[in-house]
Amino acid sequence: MSARSLAVVGAGWAGLAAAVRATEAGHRVTLFDMAPQPGGRARAVEHDGLVLDNGQHILLGAYRDTLALMRTVGADPDALFIRRPLALTDPQGRGLALPPGPAVPAFLRAVLALEGWPLSERLALLAAALRWRLRGFRADPVDTVAQLVRALPQRARTTLIEPLCVAALNTPSSQASAQVFLRVLRDALFSGPGAADLLLPRVPLSALLPTPASRWLQQQGATLRWTARVQQIEPAPDTRWRVDGESFDTVLLACSAHEAARLARPVAARWAETAAAFDYEPIITVYLRSPGERLPSPMVALHAGPDAPAQFAFDLGALDPSGARGGLFAFVISGAKAWVEAGLDVAALATLRQAQGAFASIRWQAVRAIAERRATFLCTPGLARPVTQIAPAFAAAGDYIVGPYPATLEGAVRSALKALDALGLRNP
Repeated sequence: MSARSLAVVGAGWAGLAAAVRATEAGHRVTLFDMAPQPGGRARAVEHDGLVLDNGQHILLGAYRDTLALMRTVGADPDALFIRRPLALTDPQGRGLALPPGPAVPAFLRAVLALEGWPLSERLALLAAALRWRLRGFRADPVDTVAQLVRALPQRARTTLIEPLCVAALNTPSSQASAQVFLRVLRDALFSGPGAADLLLPRVPLSALLPTPASRWLQQQGATLRWTARVQQIEPAPDTRWRVDGESFDTVLLACSAHEAARLARPVAARWAETAAAFDYEPIITVYLRSPGERLPSPMVALHAGPDAPAQFAFDLGALDPSGARGGLFAFVISGAKAWVEAGLDVAALATLRQAQGAFASIRWQAVRAIAERRATFLCTPGLARPVTQIAPAFAAAGDYIVGPYPATLEGAVRSALKALDALGLRNP
């Protein structure tokens, strides 16, 4: 394979994945990003001397391509994550908790062990899971998750399915695609030992991939351009592409769907129209502090409701071995559109009250609320998503590109590998 020049526009996880794998294959990579640092929607920010994430992210054991990418750039997943079997347990320790071992027996044992559930409800959930598996985890493309589970007992729908759905798709079950939800369940819960394991970051997000990948790319001779918002991409007479006047053999858009639509519109108006048409769902992370305190586990499921916005709480001090984030807690509000509209101060106050009710013995102080307003696309049934190929030698990558998954880090990384394949830039 002869070396070619590649412009990667966007240094989020998709752009970093593309830049690393293309550089690894011997190509000349130039990486552009409008921000002063890499990471996109999964990065760390600073606030009053604290390093906070712009949103609390969890990886799964099934994220094979993301974990492989981390290893390539010298970020050791074994050191950077706490790995735990999937557990969606509340402050009292009640809820679904998978034991270690093969996926199907673990799920069976976890459901049968659900505390406070009548046997009939536990058997109904197992029967539904069996039906989904026998059907190959396929659903009618027009069905929502709420329609998929409408026959389940209310307890199963409200305390298990809804939190799983909003955590995986960041879309309420009444709007979320049943087909995408089942694909996530299949690959996470039923694809082999360890696939459903939760990988909880011990360090801020930037230390997982963005910083190590940037360092690795610099060491390998790639060109990194920060605070560089690309203004125009146009075809050159020699079948190459010009990025703000600079010629490249190939171009990969790995920026947001909104930015990609702006840059692709002069070349591929229909592709740009699809990329620009997404509705989005925000995520709010409310950071609270209580020095010296601990939660029952590093990740706790919360009972969300009209006045209780957060679905999960994370004990960052329990995760961080350095002690730098001791007494710091992240409360995550997924599907947060209504709370963004109400205002971050309102969301933070409601979360503070929710924390006081859920953990009555802890004295809480508010630190900061961070909203990622376009955290993910709204993952609805039959959603039209743009394809990888925009034009010859011109492709796109990102968690919004057509594929089987919702907006996830693994989806972003896999889309980058697919785009490099389409451009003929990856090692066989």
